[in-house]
Amino acid sequence: MPEADDAEVELFLNSRRHLPKTVFDVDAWKAAIGNDESLWRRVVYVLNRGGRFQDYSKLKKGNQLANKYGKQINLYCEKSYDSKNSMNGEHFSGVARYFEPGQDALGNLVSQQDEAEGYDMRMITHRTITQTKSRTSGNYWLHAIEPTNFVTLNSVDARRIGVQNGDLVRISSSTNPEGVWDLGNGQKAPMEGQVEVIEGIRPGIVTFSLGYGHWAYGAMDVEIDGEVVVGDARRATGIHANAAMRTDGHNPNTCLRDLVGGSAVFYDTKVKVEKV
Repeated sequence: MPEADDAEVELFLNSRRHLPKTVFDVDAWKAAIGNDESLWRRVVYVLNRGGRFQDYSKLKKGNQLANKYGKQINLYCEKSYDSKNSMNGEHFSGVARYFEPGQDALGNLVSQQDEAEGYDMRMITHRTITQTKSRTSGNYWLHAIEPTNFVTLNSVDARRIGVQNGDLVRISSSTNPEGVWDLGNGQKAPMEGQVEVIEGIRPGIVTFSLGYGHWAYGAMDVEIDGEVVVGDARRATGIHANAAMRTDGHNPNTCLRDLVGGSAVFYDTKVKVEKV
């Protein structure tokens, strides 16, 4: 690499002058390469460009890629084919295939059945940078930034349902038509949240960010040895709608899932979104 000139070194230093020494300490960085000024200028040259990259003209050697992938690629997975679906006895596919989303353990398209019953929106989830699935509900600095989450819809769906920003809606599904969390203690928590209308989501999709809608983690009163620990309603704000995720009719205690890998399917439940 060529050496960066004085102007480029100055640019490199000035663009990092706001960083604490725990992140950028020019003396420590120089010491790490032996305080070699020539080498330091070469490092600056590379870092200013985000790395070192091969010329595009060297991408290929003849009709093949010049940088070959030296690992084995299994286009046929014998182990997958040797395994069988315990529900119907059929072999799993040993090659890559496309499967229509929304299938139960027997391969039935439950998403189509649900849509015929009026569950016409596909629900997904996402995360916001200020909340995790659970443990940040008591972080009040983060709650100050985003006190709650929303049921996020495209404007096309909002007009069809007849809702706008701030309206309260309930989410339900064919396996949870009541649209509630059964807490198992005689109480039920409705899956209700405020609407947020945006254009950055595809029509027909509804989503909510994880980390809100708690009833535990200090959100509700808890009695311990006769003493009531008072809950904080701030921890209960928003909605958590995972209980609307469709369960498998043949294994009602499980959600829809990838039968080969066993992972839960959080992206293919058909739900209703109704104004409360």
